Amino acid sequence: MSTSPDIDLAPYIDHSLLMPTATSEHLDHWCEETQRYGFASICVYPVHVQRAVENLHESKAIVSTVIGFPTGADTPGSKLFAAQEATDNGATELDVMINLGWVKSGQLERVYTELAQIVEATGQCVKAILEMALLTEAEKRAAADVCIDAGVQFLQTSTGWNGGATVEDIRLLKDITRGRAGIKASGGIRTPDQALMLIEAGANRLGTSRGPDILRQRSATPEPAH
Repeated sequence: MSTSPDIDLAPYIDHSLLMPTATSEHLDHWCEETQRYGFASICVYPVHVQRAVENLHESKAIVSTVIGFPTGADTPGSKLFAAQEATDNGATELDVMINLGWVKSGQLERVYTELAQIVEATGQCVKAILEMALLTEAEKRAAADVCIDAGVQFLQTSTGWNGGATVEDIRLLKDITRGRAGIKASGGIRTPDQALMLIEAGANRLGTSRGPDILRQRSATPEPAH
């Protein structure tokens, strides 16, 4: 697959700070990088949302947060509360981990209800995390369709805790969504070539903690000979 050298990667990147040991100092640094490089958003745990909003109040960058992360096994009520609290604190995108046990046992109506309640109650952009490495193709298709029906605006491949984004999964999501929702690739994205291949396969967003490294690698890559 050929990759275009003309794609500006920065606006695709959700600059993720999701390590459990993240401190306020880490957060301030990630916010500064988000603003300096022009990333689409910073993605943080709910506890960091308010400070991130304060840091980025003069920036175009979005503050996104994770809900039910990384297992999705929280109760619907606790996810809904967390989503509403994050919205009240200024988050405008919510990356919600779905309940994989419900997917595996065919309880898709529960997945639908949980997500639809969050979408309706917050009015924010919701990205449903599918954790595709743990699902069969049939489960991926069923879960994706239910998430779209519930009103989510993005389908996200992974948390990054159980494997990362693959070109094959992005192509599958592109086939499923047919323009009905955006696609976020996340997990294991470390190089410009990976990022470009995922974008060309159909990804609209890239979740990675290595955004600055990716951009530095790219700027250091010699132009191909003509």
